Amino acid sequence: NGFAHATVVESCGATRSLVPIEQNTVDISNCEKGPCRLKRRTTVSINQKFTPTEDVKSLSTTVFAKIVGLPLPFVGVDGTSACPYLFAEDGETKLECPLKAGVPVVYKRSFDVLEIYPKIPSMTIHWELQTKSGRSITCFEVPAKIV
Repeated sequence: NGFAHATVVESCGATRSLVPIEQNTVDISNCEKGPCRLKRRTTVSINQKFTPTEDVKSLSTTVFAKIVGLPLPFVGVDGTSACPYLFAEDGETKLECPLKAGVPVVYKRSFDVLEIYPKIPSMTIHWELQTKSGRSITCFEVPAKIV
């Protein structure tokens, strides 16, 4: 199911999510615990498994890197719909929004670490799935560096 090596992630501080961090399983490619080393010219994949406790009509992705306290959005991922990237628990069967309460979901997304990115020795990745109204459904943070 792709979760042989779950990544140790942290909660998003003051952000109160519908699905608490303890009920999320996150797998970031080549990273069992932070700081995750994001190599330039590679693609990083993220698999996240969670079970919504109520119906969720739509999901969008909020992703940014906090570098010295400043949020820098992940271009191409931040602000996009999460709905095309949802699968059933088997990780194969496509799911559609809306999500049903009590039905496990696997969210699969990847992003490119571009060669133009500077080397960054220390940052925090904030990855959140939200409803249209901005309600947090899941959220995690993980320390990372770009190498």
